[in-house]
Formats: sequence, structure tokens, C-alpha cells
Amino acid sequence: MLNYWFHVDLMLRLPGLFLRWSQIRRVVVCMVLFLVCAVHAPAEAPPTANHSKLPRWRGFNLQEKFNIEWSNSPYQESDFRLISQWGFNFVRLPMDYRTWIVNGDWNVFNEPVLKEIDEAIRWGAAYGIHVNLNFHRAPGYTVMTPPEPTSLWKDRETQEVFARHWAMFARRYKGIGNQYLSFNLINEPSGVDASTYLRVVDMALQAIRAEDPERLIICDGLDHGRTPVGELVALNVAQATRGYTPFELTHYHATWVGDTSWMVDPAWPRLIASGNIYGANRPSLNRPMMIIGPFTEPATLRMHIEVVSDSALLLVRGDENVLFQHHFIPGYGKGEWKEVIFNEEWNIFQNRYDRDYRVAIPAGTERVTLEVTSGDWLRLGHIGIRSENGSAERKLTLSRKWGVPPPQLVFKPENPEQAFKAELTEDRECLWHATMEPWQAFVQKHDIGVMVGEWGAFNRTSHEVVLRWAEDCLINWQKAGWGWALWNFRGPFGIIDSGRDDVDYEEHEGHKLDRKFLELLQRY
Repeated sequence: MLNYWFHVDLMLRLPGLFLRWSQIRRVVVCMVLFLVCAVHAPAEAPPTANHSKLPRWRGFNLQEKFNIEWSNSPYQESDFRLISQWGFNFVRLPMDYRTWIVNGDWNVFNEPVLKEIDEAIRWGAAYGIHVNLNFHRAPGYTVMTPPEPTSLWKDRETQEVFARHWAMFARRYKGIGNQYLSFNLINEPSGVDASTYLRVVDMALQAIRAEDPERLIICDGLDHGRTPVGELVALNVAQATRGYTPFELTHYHATWVGDTSWMVDPAWPRLIASGNIYGANRPSLNRPMMIIGPFTEPATLRMHIEVVSDSALLLVRGDENVLFQHHFIPGYGKGEWKEVIFNEEWNIFQNRYDRDYRVAIPAGTERVTLEVTSGDWLRLGHIGIRSENGSAERKLTLSRKWGVPPPQLVFKPENPEQAFKAELTEDRECLWHATMEPWQAFVQKHDIGVMVGEWGAFNRTSHEVVLRWAEDCLINWQKAGWGWALWNFRGPFGIIDSGRDDVDYEEHEGHKLDRKFLELLQRY
């Protein structure tokens, strides 16, 4: 069945487009879209969309024009075909504006590159997929490196160029219905206050709506998409958030985020248990970390110490018996530490140790306590306990959360998935409270459509952990009625050619398909 309403929309608009010669190119784009749709026959058109009620789109980010240093290749029809074939209806195109300008001149547009974007929109219509255009790198702003030479938030000329680029796309695609196309103005704005963001968005909206008053616009929340923006409500735009919580799970050892040495193997769900153990000079936090047994067999406690501040005397007891005592004194030069870090603000060393220390636990021990009896503080990245009966080590990843007392844990080695228990667990409910409730309250107050423009986990996080975490995210978004777009389709966050070393891939049209992840996404 053809996309009937897409055809009707174009047919009704085309006669009026011939009034001015400047509109001929738009007519050609629309006519080609019409002809392509007559060849391809998707099962159904994407759902209708408006700023106050976004559909529950489900799909992917496609990265051909994401970063000119990496790629500026045409989009691939096979992506659209597979996305549609597998039951999805949305693609977001995060784009670098440098891909469609000529020789770095942001006033000159490269028509052959723009035609490649036209082609992606044609394929979206042909396969029943909504296409969302996004400036991932906009004139004057990016979350990537290198930074832009000018500031979108401060420089008037840059703001005018930004608006002019969006006006070009609005003019180019006028006549294509909102069920097929939307604009996502700026990727993950940060380092800007709401009033400045509002002013820049409003300038772009005026330029877009002068060309195409009906175009659907989606704006990312502030703080990299995490915070809804009440100041934008009057502009009649939808908003988008992100699904990258917790960060150390989604970006575990991601090469572009800087130092990841502090990250330890992610777990999900995970106990809310901080690895910071504080000395007596912080009396409100000075209590031992406790691990309650009993330990019926001899065992070994492995402590992975990340950082020591100033000095810390660590005492490990089994009941009342001292099992381990060590005075950590970071300083200059070589030592137990891996990196010397001097904190000038406090005039102390806070060296990174990043190494294991082991403690023998005798059989019959009821509880083990870890205490800093003098000095400042130290941080454990994780602990592990292995019984001498040959069973696998039971490991607990600890958070870096500051200002909370060390946890009291219960150790149950017979449960390999949850050998440790604590008062609180980070799970689906925690995700709802932390990432959903602020947006849900915002939606109820303002009647604004919301979607998750990006989400996913880098390929260094365990596949099984990713699947458990992803399902909790998907359940929450389904409950809220939100759409989503995985970052990415092909690549280290995606379902094809992700490069994970713990996936039993399936060969599919020359690609490596993660069938488990695909089927999980299809369920939601």
C-alpha cells in the first residue's frame, strides 16, 4: 500500500509552488519524493506529529554526516530498508554543518551534499520512516572536538548564519508533511543559560517559519539534553532528552570522553554503595564499610583502591581481629600509586593507586569491616570476595558518590547475580525517579511532546549488562509514551557491526547482526 496521505499532501501543495521561480527547486524535490514513493510501497505512513504530542517513534541515529573528520558519505538505502523491515519508523540524522558548505565558507552551500540529504528524506518517505534533521555540529556550537572558532551563544554573526542554514533547509523541504520530516535544532546545548538559549532558538524559528510556518521543531533540553526548558514552551516546539544514565555504564571506556581510568566494570542493576571511606577528620561520615556474612569457609577479600587523599590508615577487621593494616601516604615520585596528583586547592596529594590489595578472611568470620582510622579518605572502585572452595569471585562495583557514609552490605555468595545486598539498589525505579519524573512533571504542566533523541551504551560494557539496562530504559519510555532513537544503527552502540567481543553475532547481508539486541528493541 502506498503512502496515500503523503501523496495527497504533495498533490495539494504543488500547484501553488509554481508562483515563483525561486521555488522551482522545492517543487523538484517534492516531485522526486512523489515518484520514489510510487516505486516503493511501505506498509504504512509514519504517524502524524505535532509539538504537543509526539508519536512514540522508535528508531536509530544514522551517522554518515555526523563528523566531517570521520565521514561525509551518502546515506545508505539499505539502512532504511532494514529499519523499516524490522518494524521501526524513525531515523535521526545528526549532521555536521561543515559537510554541506564549500571549502569552509559557511555562506556557500554544497549542492551535491545537500542532494544526499534529499535522498535520505526520500528513502524515509518511501519506507514509512520519519526523518529528523539535527545540527550535531552547528555554526558556533558542538559537544565534539575541535570546538567551534566562534560562539553560537555570544556572536551575532554566528547566530545569523545558524538561522540562515535552517532557513535553507526549511525552504528546501517545504511541502513535506510533519509525519515525514522534523527539525532538531541544536544537539545537547550546554554552558548556556535558558534565556540565551531561548534567544538563539527563537531567531532560528523565525527564519524557519518565514519559509515553512508548519514545520515541526524539536529542541534538546539544556545540560546536554537532561533538563527541560520552560522558557521554550511559548515557541510551540517539542523537546528531546537523553538516555545516558548512568554515564559510567553507557560510556564505559569510551575513547572520546577523556580519562576513563576511574571506571570499573559496570553492573545492572547495581547497589547504591559508595566506595569512599572517610577518616576521623570527617566525623559525620566516619564509619566503617561493613560486609556481613557469615563466612562459613575461608575466603579472600580483594579491595581495588582507586584514590587516596593526603594519607589514610586502612584497618580491616574480621569480627574483632585485625586482618589487614596499611598506611597509605601518597607523595611525589614512584610508589604504590600509578599516578601522582597534587591538589593545589587543598595543598595535598590525592594520588591514583588503581591497584588491588588482598585480605584473607578466616572461616567462621561473622562480619568484615573496612575503616580509615586516621587520615583523610580513600576510595574503593570495587570489592570482590572469592571462597577457597573454587567458586568464582563475587564482585561489587562501588560508586564515587561523595558525602554519603560507607555502605553496610550483606554477602550471599550462593546468588551469583546479586551476591551483595544493601539498603538501596539502582534499578529501573531509580532511573524513573532520576531521569523521567522531572520531564513527566514538565509534560503534564505544559502539554509538550517529548522523545529520547539519543541513548545507548558503548561496546565496552558487558552485553548482558547492556541488555538488562536497556530493557529497563525501554519499559520506562513505553510507560511514559515516549519515542526513542538508539545511538547508533551500525556501530559501537548499535545492533549491527557493534564490535562487541561478547556477542554471538549472526551474519546478515554482509553485516554482523546482534539478534538479541534487535529482538529486545522490537518488543518495545
